[in-house]
Amino acid sequence: MENRGGRNRVQKEQKPKLGLQTVTVREFEPGDKPEVQRIFSEGMMEMVPDTAFRGLRHHPESILLYITLTILCSVMTMCWWVIGLLPVFFLCGRYFYSLRVIHGFLEHAMSRDMGDIEGFYMNTSDSCLWVAVLEGKVVGLVAAVSPTKSNGAVELQRMSIDRRFRRCGVGVVLGRKVLEFAVSQGNSTVVLGTTAYKQTVHRLYQRLGFRCVGVTNGFVTPGSRQSLLERIFYRVRYNHYSFDVQNSRTALNGQH
Repeated sequence: MENRGGRNRVQKEQKPKLGLQTVTVREFEPGDKPEVQRIFSEGMMEMVPDTAFRGLRHHPESILLYITLTILCSVMTMCWWVIGLLPVFFLCGRYFYSLRVIHGFLEHAMSRDMGDIEGFYMNTSDSCLWVAVLEGKVVGLVAAVSPTKSNGAVELQRMSIDRRFRRCGVGVVLGRKVLEFAVSQGNSTVVLGTTAYKQTVHRLYQRLGFRCVGVTNGFVTPGSRQSLLERIFYRVRYNHYSFDVQNSRTALNGQH
C-alpha cells in the first residue's frame, strides 16, 4: 500500500459523548471489514420497506397507474373480491421488486468498492473510508472519493450507521469528517446522492450544511434489471445534495 502523504492511519477525533462513552472516528482497518459490510448491508436492506411503502406517496404517477389498473380490472371482471385484493397485490409487488433491486445493488456494491475497501478507498490520497467506533465496536461508516473529472468535488458515499446507535450524533460526526477531508484536500465542493425517503436522512444532511440542488425521478439503481414489471413496481427519486466548501471553510475550521 502506497504512502498516503503522511496521513495518520490511526487518526482519531473526540466526538459527542453518549453518556460516559465517547465516539471516535478513525480510518478503516482490515479487521473492520466484517462489521463495515454488515452495517452497510443492514442499512441497505432497510431501504426495502422505505422504497416500497413510504416512497409510494412521493410518486403520484405510480398511484395513478395503480388506480387506472384497478378501474380497468373492475370494468373487465366486475368481481369485487378481486378488485379488493388489488391494493394488496400492488403493495406486495412493490415490496418484492424493491427487495430484488436492492439485493442487486448490494451485489453490485460488494463486487466493487465494498468488497475491496482497501483497494478502492485506502490506496490513494484522494479517497478514504472512515469508521465510527464506540467502546471498541464499529458503529458506523462513511467514505469520500474524488471522481474522475469531478471539477474539484469530493463525493460522500456509503454513509451507514448501526441502527442501535442512531440519533446519537454519529452521522453528524462522520459527515463532518468528510467535510474536513475536503478542506484538507483543497476540494471546492462536497456532493452526495440519496434515494432515501426517510426525513431523518435528509435532516442529517441539511444539519451538516448540505442543500438539495436537484432531484432525478425514475433513477436507475445500479444492479436493477429494468424489466417491465420492475419499472411498474419499483420507482425511486435520487436527491442530489451539495456543500460549498469555500463558503463554509471558516465554519469548518471553527469546529476543530
